[in-house]
Amino acid sequence: MEKKSSAHYQREYRKRLRDAGLIKKEVWVLPQHGKLLLELEKKLRTPEAQELNQGENMTKSVLWTTESLSQALQESVLTVSGAVSLELIDGADPALLIRMKDYGDLPMFLTVAGEQILAESVLWPLEDVRGVEKFNDEVLRTHKLFPLSTISLDTMPDGEQYYTMFGALSATSILENVIFEIETLADNVIKATEAYGDYIGLNLQAVAE
Repeated sequence: MEKKSSAHYQREYRKRLRDAGLIKKEVWVLPQHGKLLLELEKKLRTPEAQELNQGENMTKSVLWTTESLSQALQESVLTVSGAVSLELIDGADPALLIRMKDYGDLPMFLTVAGEQILAESVLWPLEDVRGVEKFNDEVLRTHKLFPLSTISLDTMPDGEQYYTMFGALSATSILENVIFEIETLADNVIKATEAYGDYIGLNLQAVAE
C-alpha cells in the first residue's frame, strides 16, 4: 500500500480548485468575522455566486442529501480514477460506504443529516486497548495533530464499544471540500493507528510503564 502524506492531498485539493477555475485571494478581516468569511468563501465557489453581482441574496443554499452526494461522488475523479468504491446502503437513515483503495480498502461511512455531513471510520474496539485511562489521556492531548478529524468512543448497535475517527462539514459544502474531507480522514486513520500502536498491542511494555 502506497502511503501518501496529508501534504499530498492538500496539493491535490488545491489542484482541483484551480482546475475548477477558482483563484486564491488573500483577505484581512476582524477575528470575529472568520466564520462568516468561511461561509461566504464556500458560496463564492459555486456558479450561483453570480447572484451576488445581481444584488440577490444567497442565504438559501442547496443542501446535499446522502443520495445526491452519492451520485456526485460516483461521477467524481475520486471514483472514476478507481481510488475508491462506493455503495449506498438504503434505510431509514441512508449511509454511503466508501472503501479507500489506496489504503487497503479502508472502509468509512458518510451520511448527511440535516445541515451536516459526517464522515467516519472505525479505529478499533475498546477491549483491544491496553491501559484505557492512559490511552484516553493521550488522545485528548494529541488528537489535534490530525487535521479536520476527531476521535470518539461510540457504542455500536451490537452493544460493543469502538473508537471512531470522524470529520464533519456543512451539507452545503462544495464537492471538492467533501472529497478533501474523505481523503484527509483516511490519511488520519492510518496515522492514528501508527501513533497509538503501543496501546493496541504492538508494544504492551510501553503501556505498562
